[in-house]
Amino acid sequence: MSIVRPYGDTTGDGMVQVSFTLPLPHDKRAEGAAIQLAAKMGLDPAMLVHAKAMGEAFTFFVVYGRVSHLVDTSTVQVAERDYPLLSAKDVNAIVKRKLRRRLSVVGACIGTDAHTVGIDAILNVKGVAGEKGLEYYRELAVTNMGAQVSVPDLVQTAVDQKADAVLVSQVVTQRDAHLHNTRAMAAAFREALPAHRRPLLVVGGPRFDELMSAELGVDRIFGRGTTPREVASYLVHALLGGDRS
Repeated sequence: MSIVRPYGDTTGDGMVQVSFTLPLPHDKRAEGAAIQLAAKMGLDPAMLVHAKAMGEAFTFFVVYGRVSHLVDTSTVQVAERDYPLLSAKDVNAIVKRKLRRRLSVVGACIGTDAHTVGIDAILNVKGVAGEKGLEYYRELAVTNMGAQVSVPDLVQTAVDQKADAVLVSQVVTQRDAHLHNTRAMAAAFREALPAHRRPLLVVGGPRFDELMSAELGVDRIFGRGTTPREVASYLVHALLGGDRS
């Protein structure tokens, strides 16, 4: 079946749960406002299941209710993995055979983003989800610049390290900071280097739309749950096994 609807208590009942914060102190009026908002969002009936004051002037709500909307899965667009998933041994072998030098990777969190969990999970030896990070790959030379790196510093380090690929993690998304920072980074690399010398630009973070790579001026976007093996396999595919995406 390509047509589906949400599941809550019984199959196809359309029940969903949403959470949000309103700039109102927690009282009966605030709870009524939450129910009204949920109704305008299409929940009918809308039931308030949780409300908690967040300071003196804000309240966090969880609302449960039924929606009538259907989803046609045949029209869903996603960024499918279009390259084979390789082992560390295979990645090293391909780099050694085709590049005949270590593949240089520079990683950072740019702007005011101080959250290094994402970039460290991909780069550090300890890795994530039972997979070793890119520092574990003997044929990859990894430079991890850490957090709050300015775009000019990132570009200069990429030039100094003769980077084949630049990996940027963005967790802070307030006011679309991740989008603004990514566009600024892509523009800076275009200005600093000719196209044939520009490193592969890869960004990742939980709020990115993986279909926006062309719009943001980068080669690839990775979303939540990405593993080091996926990134390493992509780098080999994009740099050594075919054209850039």
